[in-house]
Amino acid sequence: MYREAVRTLLAALAERAPGRSVEVRVPPYGAVQCVAGPRHTRGTPPNVVEMDPPTWLALATGRLEWAQAVTEGRVRVSGIRADLSEHLPL
Repeated sequence: MYREAVRTLLAALAERAPGRSVEVRVPPYGAVQCVAGPRHTRGTPPNVVEMDPPTWLALATGRLEWAQAVTEGRVRVSGIRADLSEHLPL
């Protein structure tokens, strides 16, 4: 149900915010590296954004605000570049 929509919107994010400084994870369906900045090459990335599929779809389509999702704990972020608010909604 969610797989294709998640993957399509992750690809759109990677296209809109090209780079490799942030890893966005939406398990179990996909992950992309995006946002310009220092490139990550080994181990756990320093800038990670992770959420479940319904949260990702709501953020990507504008049905949920970034700040609200983070405040409510629906999005887990780590690193100084892990703010996607300027890239969402898609």
